[in-house]
Amino acid sequence: MSAPRTPRIPYGGDYNPEQWPEQVWDDDHRLFTRAGIDTLTVGVFSWSLTQPAPDTYDFTVLDRILDRAAAENRRVCLATGTAALPPWLARRHPEVNRTDFEGRRHRYGQRHNFCPSSPAYRDHATALAARLAERYAAHPALLAWHVNNEYGGACYCDLCAGAFREWLKDRYGTLDALNDAWWTTFWSHRYTDFGEIEPPNALTEHWRGPDHTAFQGITLDYLRFTTDALLGCFLAEKEVIRAHDQDTPVTTNFMGMFRPLDYHRWAPHLDFASWDSYPPLDAPPTWPALAHDLMRGLKDGAPFWLMEQTPSTTACRDVNPLRRPGELRLATFQAIAHGADAALYFQLRASRGACEKYHGAVIGHAGRDDTRVFREVAGLGRELEALGDVTLGARTPARTALLFDWDSWWALETSDGPSRLVKYQEMVHAYYRAAREAGVDVDVVPVTADLTGYDVVLAPVLHMVKGDLATRLEAVAARGGTVLTTFLSGRVDEHDRAFLTDVPGPLAPLMGVRVDEWDARPADVVQPVQLGELTCEARLVFEIVLPRGAEPVGTYGADFYAGTPAVTHNRLGASGGEGWYVATALDQPGVDRVVRRILARHDLLGPYSDQPTVETATRVAPDGTRLLFLLNHAPEPARLTAHTAATDLLTGKRVEKGGPLTLDPLGTAILRVQ
Repeated sequence: MSAPRTPRIPYGGDYNPEQWPEQVWDDDHRLFTRAGIDTLTVGVFSWSLTQPAPDTYDFTVLDRILDRAAAENRRVCLATGTAALPPWLARRHPEVNRTDFEGRRHRYGQRHNFCPSSPAYRDHATALAARLAERYAAHPALLAWHVNNEYGGACYCDLCAGAFREWLKDRYGTLDALNDAWWTTFWSHRYTDFGEIEPPNALTEHWRGPDHTAFQGITLDYLRFTTDALLGCFLAEKEVIRAHDQDTPVTTNFMGMFRPLDYHRWAPHLDFASWDSYPPLDAPPTWPALAHDLMRGLKDGAPFWLMEQTPSTTACRDVNPLRRPGELRLATFQAIAHGADAALYFQLRASRGACEKYHGAVIGHAGRDDTRVFREVAGLGRELEALGDVTLGARTPARTALLFDWDSWWALETSDGPSRLVKYQEMVHAYYRAAREAGVDVDVVPVTADLTGYDVVLAPVLHMVKGDLATRLEAVAARGGTVLTTFLSGRVDEHDRAFLTDVPGPLAPLMGVRVDEWDARPADVVQPVQLGELTCEARLVFEIVLPRGAEPVGTYGADFYAGTPAVTHNRLGASGGEGWYVATALDQPGVDRVVRRILARHDLLGPYSDQPTVETATRVAPDGTRLLFLLNHAPEPARLTAHTAATDLLTGKRVEKGGPLTLDPLGTAILRVQ
């Protein structure tokens, strides 16, 4: 099953009319019509409303919300409401409240406050989901099911300890296998009974926070267990929904590059991927683009839904700047360019009270339709209505892949060496940014993905190498492709045990190098690296590389390893394939130089790769229509020369090959390529 079929891009967002008297609903729907809003996400935090007591269900308000939506010809993404406990459940079953990393049993409060291993939580959540599905499966407004909301958070209670032990029995079978995987002969940790195993937290293996653990193996497995425990909650709700509704797609909203949960383990169980985009305020455009492509990669390139974004400000940071005029439109079209088949907001009407009352909304507290934000939302709604269904179902024809691996992320950042300053997201983003700014479409895929369709595979900080990955990467090069990896790659196996071979472990034959030593330094220590005529800067980790077939491309310029290779490439015989190894954290110009050289070898540089503020992305519709998105992230016009004849779907204007093509400040063009 895939995403819902719609005649245009669904446009709308989170709507909480239960927070307002019904006379306000009339104004809401009048304004929704003016803004082109046709899709409402409802019921996300409605558990205490729909089930006010253990044996009492009341769907009166929800009935009116859905019936009103249907009467207004709007569709509903209906949430199960199970992301936040009702107070009565926490009081009746205290064990549903989480125990935190410090070992404290929480009392009732906040949200995302449930223990995923609690039978009481599971029973009540699935009972509610079942009743909702039974009642609304045939409702004319129903478009999709929205299970829970932004799953996250770990629990360390006795219930989770017991569930973790059972999970370990299933994974390892025997204590001998577990002891070997976790290397428990270190510090006299060898277990003789599964009952001896405690969740790794501040009271057991951790001493300076979640990333400082005495045993990476147990911490890594607890992260995997938490992913599976929360996934089990999702699957339990989906199962009872399916008992009453076989046809409506089911999803839950992810959070992009969210470290606590491995979304690749969830992906097969979603009918379509969806996520909430709230990028850091100072992030470059490639940061949300990376998250979009990661979400698209969850379902083998199928389109995703942008389930939430703010129309103006957020409310969860110390300082919450406003989106400037034009930024909302640009961010929305960027999401569509990268595979979004829906554009939804949080929130449609601002909450009057509590912690999100100042969060951005399409409709503010005064209910006005003459605000700048409302005008921008309405203008975008008209554009999306005119665009129709041309982008729906379109896929990205990428020839470049970037590997994204939660296991490597966890293992790298919980390791006591070589450097805690190396951040997985930042390293991955640097190589993604280089490729995207070179005008290349990128598929962000798991390490288990089929790589046969790619000419270039980027695998920065691939700290953990599992299964047959090394063999599959070698196969890319064997047919003439290029594989790039970097420092701190090929270090450990799936249990976070060091390979008993030269670094970079199983990747060494492909890379043609041996890493003899590594030097980690504070962030203010900078080493020059010479890449041809470019002198760039390197930081954090400096691996000392001995070529074993590879040729130096860049060299260190200082310290006792001056003149030794910092960047190498290894040519693989008659195939013409190459393995590139970057032994240090290059600055962005250095990463750009390396990546562009690789892309140029495969004739992959985009036609506007000389325009640093212009982002390009390609989608191909089911009927073969090729769409080229051009997004200008600068506050000044971008003046281009059209590389092909095309028609701009947003303006209807035709451009000719070799003719002028101007993008407005923060402007977008969607070119139907002839």
